[in-house]
Amino acid sequence: MADTKREIERKYEATPETRLPDLTRVGGVSTVHDQGVQELDAVYYDTTDLRLAAASITLRRRTGGDDAGWHLKLPVAPGVRDEIRAPLSPGVPRNLKTLVRARTRDAELVPVVRLLSSRQVTQLLAEDGTPLAELSRDAVRAERLDDGRTAAWDEIEVELADDGDPALLAKVDKKFRKAGIPAAASPSKLARALAETGLSVPPDATAPADAPEDAGSGDAGAHVLVYVREQVAALLAYDPGVRRDLPDAVHQMRVSTRRLRSAFRTYRKVLDRAVTDPVGEELKWLAGELGVARDTEVLAERLRGRIDAMPRTLLLGPVRGRLRRWTAARGSGSRRRAVAALDGKRYLALLGSLDALLADPPRLKQAGGAPDVVLPRAVIRDYERLAGRVEHALALPAGHERDLAMHDARKAAKRARYAGEAATAALGRPARRFAKRMKAVQSVLGDHQDSVVARDTLRDIGVQAHAAGESAFTWGLLYGQEQRAAADRERELPQVWAEAADEKLRAALVS
Repeated sequence: MADTKREIERKYEATPETRLPDLTRVGGVSTVHDQGVQELDAVYYDTTDLRLAAASITLRRRTGGDDAGWHLKLPVAPGVRDEIRAPLSPGVPRNLKTLVRARTRDAELVPVVRLLSSRQVTQLLAEDGTPLAELSRDAVRAERLDDGRTAAWDEIEVELADDGDPALLAKVDKKFRKAGIPAAASPSKLARALAETGLSVPPDATAPADAPEDAGSGDAGAHVLVYVREQVAALLAYDPGVRRDLPDAVHQMRVSTRRLRSAFRTYRKVLDRAVTDPVGEELKWLAGELGVARDTEVLAERLRGRIDAMPRTLLLGPVRGRLRRWTAARGSGSRRRAVAALDGKRYLALLGSLDALLADPPRLKQAGGAPDVVLPRAVIRDYERLAGRVEHALALPAGHERDLAMHDARKAAKRARYAGEAATAALGRPARRFAKRMKAVQSVLGDHQDSVVARDTLRDIGVQAHAAGESAFTWGLLYGQEQRAAADRERELPQVWAEAADEKLRAALVS
């Protein structure tokens, strides 16, 4: 069994002679309580080519202290990590291996570095004795496990207590800086150990290594590849969240797949389709596997909102219970399907294809062109595609055919929006405004499609309720609400589209 802790901390350089300032003078801190010294022994695991370290991920087996066990630390933001813990065992726990599989692929996790730390622990307490933060002063000795090289240093960590106020760390930081105690140069003990024992961490393949220094530099290909790298990085970053069933993780991972596919299609004259089309097909497959879970999540939330807003006198029968059973049945199966996809060889092959594409980008002639010429042309092509679909949908009478046409327009609006977002770094405000307008169109069309899907589901749930001897009255009312919502979006679309189709907005892209 693993548990998770959000770790928010700051690290500082120190020597044995470093004197700490009086932290009881920090706002909110009433008492500083000495907890004694702990002797910690941690062995860090990674692949032989340090793939976890390249992604700022750490995996260790630690004994000593009050949290002995396996610790996997995943970056969330600067100074913030999720620490996932598992009990001590001889080998790396299977669930922790799974969480880093997108990074390690089929490579073995092996011991890389051993850290011995003598830790003096001090608690910062509020007036009522509530822990606010923990200050650790560490004397560290690191040893490479392949050749025995060593390094030693002292450092200070200040870690926020659970549910603590991050403002406290800023106050402590100010106090430390006034005392001449500088922030640590390395983000973690492992990073420092690797550097000081001569182990070179490879660059993260998804980092924008050749990102243009500013919006006016770099060719069109460089700008597109920066965007592609960002989306690959997002895909990898959300992988553990999907496996952990974190809120919104499936949605964000799915969005990254769609943005990648959109970039490949929009900028098909920048990156060779002979390479990107097969990758795009695999991204489409992955989005589909993730989509079942996401669609269930969105639909259940929509229906719960409808039910919550309905007067109690109109809720006939076990309406909430029936929706919970439907959600549980769909949700558990869809999550298993998503995780099974991430555990499969096809997904690993897709990640390998993305690695290869980034390592050797399939640049075409237009990739060397000026971004303010090449990128607007691609964005406007997507806009014209959307315009044709919207006009076709608006010309149809209400009904099934219009529903299908509006769904096609929704997909085109999403692609146009992503095209504008991908070009924002190069084109600035015009591309940002364009993407915002396309998002407005997408939102109207998206809500319309959600109502179409909701009606099909409400009919199915109503039939199930009736077959179980329950009243289907409420489900019929909800169906009617969704019909009205769809009609409202159809009436709203012409105005939203007229605003998005502003000729001046498109002209600004190419000016």
